[in-house]
Amino acid sequence: MKRDLSAIVLFFIFLVIYYIGSFTRIPFADCVGFVLSVENGEFETTATATSHFLYTNTAILIKNLTGLNAIEASRFLVVTSGAATVSVIYLTVKSIAKTEWAAITAAIVFGFSFSFWRNAEIVEVYTYNSLWVSLFFYSMTKVFSEKKNAHIILSSLFLGISLWVHIQNILMIPALLLFLFYFKEEKKYMYSSLALFIVLFSSLFILNIAQGLPFKSPYSSDQGTWVQDSLKQTPVQLIKDFLLSFFYLIYNFNIFIFFGAAGIALLYRLNKEMFYVFFIAAVLVYGFSTFYIVSDNYVFFIPFNIIFALSIGYGLSSAKYASFKKVSWICLFIPLGYVICYNIALSTEKGKEAHAFKKYKGGLNYYLLPWMNNNAGILEFTIDKKTAPEPIHWMTFSALEYIKVLKSKGYTEEQIRKL
Repeated sequence: MKRDLSAIVLFFIFLVIYYIGSFTRIPFADCVGFVLSVENGEFETTATATSHFLYTNTAILIKNLTGLNAIEASRFLVVTSGAATVSVIYLTVKSIAKTEWAAITAAIVFGFSFSFWRNAEIVEVYTYNSLWVSLFFYSMTKVFSEKKNAHIILSSLFLGISLWVHIQNILMIPALLLFLFYFKEEKKYMYSSLALFIVLFSSLFILNIAQGLPFKSPYSSDQGTWVQDSLKQTPVQLIKDFLLSFFYLIYNFNIFIFFGAAGIALLYRLNKEMFYVFFIAAVLVYGFSTFYIVSDNYVFFIPFNIIFALSIGYGLSSAKYASFKKVSWICLFIPLGYVICYNIALSTEKGKEAHAFKKYKGGLNYYLLPWMNNNAGILEFTIDKKTAPEPIHWMTFSALEYIKVLKSKGYTEEQIRKL
């Protein structure tokens, strides 16, 4: 218990931070669709690329068990998953680096990273997914660093479960297979782990096929052709995508990028097997997220960001940077960096234009500040029949459905505007 005290403290600190900054009204993007599913309370029975089987059903279960409404049940799941992920980051770095202050610093840096922080404060699937992915990474590091062979089985368990949350995690299957190859001499654990993963993965297909869905349904969607469109990009578009992905990295990790790079180099020198496992996972996730052309592709980088946060912690643990311990408290000022960037952007002509163009969902506040309290709400926008300068029909469609359900339960339009 004493050994895990820092993890517990970090959990409660970020639980408070994420709850305080959490959305006041249901935000734009896919949020209202998730809340609608929980409000209807019908458990998801198929595992497609957009149904997010485990996330939806977990939120419904929380609603049923606690008596919370759909919004608060969803908030509880997202916020607690976010805080728990920060604690797992700490435990993972501590396992690899054996350095308390480096583990705490890396956890705080990740907890304050824009993409993760933002998703811990809206109704989305990505923080819940991050929890399972971080547990997958944690289990592998326990085997590499502490020879805890039972975690070979847990690695497959956590990655297998994560596939039921978000199918993007198939990109990490090669990393799992390489990990199992490195521990092939531990036959009892390796074969059990592989068998468990095959069962969890194949069950996705069995569940869907049993209900008449095509074989490819777990990794495809009839709601768009995003993958096909991504493959049609020109070289110029691909270069722009890469530059944007680098901007995301900077905005998430600021000066700590330097320690992330140092950690990658250090891991390569000292533990090549662990390096290659994480390198494969990082490259596949980063590459897919970079060139996947959807409006919110920044969220797909979060599993990569977890790996990079672990690298930051490992880099900080190097004896070369021991003196940085005295100023590691600067990670607490990361939120101030977002405020400064926001004000700089808002002082420019292009920034003002972007703020005005996106005003319907909060302007630059929505894009540059991670906290979501006092945000613009999709329900109010829809009830007031406002229009946006860009297509958002999929959001308003779900909002209209949700408004209809709420009205059937006795809510007035004035009450709904506040949700």
